[in-house]
Amino acid sequence: VETKLLEVWRVVLAYLPLPELGRCSLVCRAWRELILSLDNTRWRQLCLGLPECPRHPNWPSRPHLEPSSWREALRQHAIASRTWSRHAHPELQPSACLHLFRRRKERRVWQVGSGLELETLRGALGVAGSYDRVVLHPGVYEEQAELVLKVPVEVVGLGRLGDVALLVSLEQQCPTARLSNLVFMPAWFSTVVYKTSSGHVQLDNCNFEGAQLQIRGPGTCHARFCSFSQGSSTHFLGVALSLLDSCDFSGSDSASVTVEGAPATERNWACKHLAALARITTSWTSPGSGSPAGDTLGGHSGATQPPEATITLEDWSKGETESRRRGGGGGGEEGVLNYRLAHSHHGLSHLLRPNQDVSPDFPSLTPEVRTLTEELQRDPGAQALIETVQGCVLRRCLFRDGKGGVHVCNHGNARLEGNVFRALTYAVRCIQNATIVMLRNEVCECRASGVFLRLSSQGLIADNNIHSNGEAGLDIRKGADPIILCNRIHSGLRSGIVVLGNGRGSIRSNQIYNNKEAGVYILFNGNPVVSGNHIFQGQAAGIAVNENGRGVIVENVIRENQWGGADIRRGGDPVLRNNYICHGYSDGVVVGERGRGLIEGNHIYSNKGCGVWLMSSSLPQLLGNYITHNRMYGLAVFCRKDPDGGGTREGGQEGGGRGGGQENFHEEGELLAWEGDLDSEDERLSARRSISTALVEGNCISRNGAVGLYVKSSEPLNVVANLVNGNRGAGVAVLQSGQLTRLVANCVHGNGRGGVTVERECRVELRGNGVYDNGGHGVSFRGDGQVVENDVVGNRGYGIRLTDSADVKVLRNRVQPVQGCGIAVLGPAKAVVHDNLVFQGHPGNVKPPLHRDPGNIGGALRNNSVTCSSAPPWVLENPPPRPLSDRPSSLPPSSSCHPSHFAISMTTRITATVESGCHNNGSIFCTIL
Repeated sequence: VETKLLEVWRVVLAYLPLPELGRCSLVCRAWRELILSLDNTRWRQLCLGLPECPRHPNWPSRPHLEPSSWREALRQHAIASRTWSRHAHPELQPSACLHLFRRRKERRVWQVGSGLELETLRGALGVAGSYDRVVLHPGVYEEQAELVLKVPVEVVGLGRLGDVALLVSLEQQCPTARLSNLVFMPAWFSTVVYKTSSGHVQLDNCNFEGAQLQIRGPGTCHARFCSFSQGSSTHFLGVALSLLDSCDFSGSDSASVTVEGAPATERNWACKHLAALARITTSWTSPGSGSPAGDTLGGHSGATQPPEATITLEDWSKGETESRRRGGGGGGEEGVLNYRLAHSHHGLSHLLRPNQDVSPDFPSLTPEVRTLTEELQRDPGAQALIETVQGCVLRRCLFRDGKGGVHVCNHGNARLEGNVFRALTYAVRCIQNATIVMLRNEVCECRASGVFLRLSSQGLIADNNIHSNGEAGLDIRKGADPIILCNRIHSGLRSGIVVLGNGRGSIRSNQIYNNKEAGVYILFNGNPVVSGNHIFQGQAAGIAVNENGRGVIVENVIRENQWGGADIRRGGDPVLRNNYICHGYSDGVVVGERGRGLIEGNHIYSNKGCGVWLMSSSLPQLLGNYITHNRMYGLAVFCRKDPDGGGTREGGQEGGGRGGGQENFHEEGELLAWEGDLDSEDERLSARRSISTALVEGNCISRNGAVGLYVKSSEPLNVVANLVNGNRGAGVAVLQSGQLTRLVANCVHGNGRGGVTVERECRVELRGNGVYDNGGHGVSFRGDGQVVENDVVGNRGYGIRLTDSADVKVLRNRVQPVQGCGIAVLGPAKAVVHDNLVFQGHPGNVKPPLHRDPGNIGGALRNNSVTCSSAPPWVLENPPPRPLSDRPSSLPPSSSCHPSHFAISMTTRITATVESGCHNNGSIFCTIL
């Protein structure tokens, strides 16, 4: 019964006008709740039935969405519609002593139209008093000269929108005015239909057709539910604050809204009221952020075998054996002799911790993208932009089917919130030291770039959906330096973000995906900070740095891209640090011709091509990266040159497609003069150490599907203090090395085939390495060079095998094979084998520890020692197993520091004396760094 009674009351109350509903809500709490329950019925009816503005609250961009509360929408409309009359005019403020006796000033209503007392707008404005209401009856009102508003007045069109049309040019010289339900068309003598330079104008439910609205500071404007079509536009000059709310812009032949000039320091009376209307009350929402977790990669130090009476070849390859526990009895055999040299405590053993390998069959723990709230808490500068930048505020507007959306220039300020930009040439252009704040906008289907910033412009672009644009989603150039946070930039026909021409910017926590070209493209001295982004499923490279581009690229997740996760070439010189580059359909990192950069601490894994692909003409520094579980080589160095049209790599992949293609960097077809951009490069001197040879240092190259390190190069290469572990092919394969390749202080361990393979006519120096437990020969050498002070232990084939046209010095190495020769000189090889220590291998091995073919006349074996008579176990001591380490004793062996932390300090101590007479062109390798 009570429910039916409530329904009856709702039916009765649905007939009440707005004032009566307000009175009923004051009766008691139950009545108030009853009135509030009419939101989807009576309140909706009242909101859509307003005679002056019958628009849907979410018109024009999202009219299909219901507002959260129709009553609240009606309340906001009532507040906004009264803003123009809140000016404290002296005529309406009697003195305090006469307050009790003042008479309320009545507003007069003037009816204007054909056959009425007033037939022209000019005549009505001439007789209207302050705050009077001028009602224009249906018809067309045309004036042959400019009209001037000298007193505050309200001009309202009667009937439906479109029934009243004005062909006029109005200049406001009064403090405030309101115009509603009117159609403005330009007079024959001017396209400017309304302008003000000091007062405030409120426009409700008006149409502008081929006309221009002009506001000059300290004047202000509040336009609501207005349409600007057929080339109409608004122009704000030096405006401190104006508000365009729920307006529709279409068919523009230039920018629909132009904001120009620094905000005027003088404020008019309406600024405080507009600031209250424009205040942000939205709570930010974005996907939650998890704590970053990375892949911890390493290898196995070997399993412990149960004690047995005999040692098999399988036991040998699996790891060290334990001695049988000593019994309490007397003499005889007390345990199995351990013939295998222990080497697990070498200088890179911290990278071979057990249980630290990540299988590619399971998703890796990559960091989540941060929410906007988290980014603002971390960046007070971005928070300050949100709180302080106002100028021209555009909110919930629709820009469509024209040339330009919003153009901000010459120190102008603009704020864009919740707008839709669709099917334009460009959506937003910010130039000439202007500042812009863009929040929660949609920018789509633009024929050129969506958002364009240049000439030292700045601002905040956050939480926008930028997609399906013909050129880049964001184009940053010529000194522009914006903050770009938490946007979705996707489905573009070119790149996601382009930074060029000395453009900068901070690009953080964005999701950049499914773009046809590079997710982020940096070139022509562009130098942004790109951090914490997820860049994925692109049809080209994830990040491309070309044509002298720079940038700091840190802590991004770059995955599932068709070409290289990061592509660096043609003078590109970025810092690529602590990124996750994974699950790509090609290579993880590509450094093409003349590419440079510091590539440090990245996790590069599960890519279908190589982990890192280098062209020998490049000069990168690869420090402390984890390069694991890639289908092809872990690290490949090639000498093939890029042709003019974009180079190819093995497998036929187009270099241009990988890097992002030939991007159209002309602005609307106009040729830009790049010479000024290139000459203004004042930050070119880098704080990084300068190198003249590519450097591969302190990396973990593990569990890749082919060779760990593949070298086919015509340039020098330094490979220092790397762990090359568990790869299916050889650990290191040097197939071509026209200049010297140095392998110093590396650990080559547990690879499926040989440890280090050097082919004919290659120049290679091996010094201070540990080559352990590989499936083939430890070192197979057919080229020229030196093999000095290495530990070559536990490999299934020969320890060191010198054959064919080898011309090499083998000095002071410690060698223990499994079942082959320790050191073998075969065929016509020229070898000087001095001062090496060779240990007996597997007890069943019948091969001699040192072997030289009877017909070999170019080899010389002198002062070598063979340890087989003394009782094992033997140990590697003085020095301990190589590679050596300077790791502090206080650091536990299980420390998770990445490899380069120790490799850099270690390599500063690696010195060598050139052995006299070595090929007449031996290297003077005093120090790597």
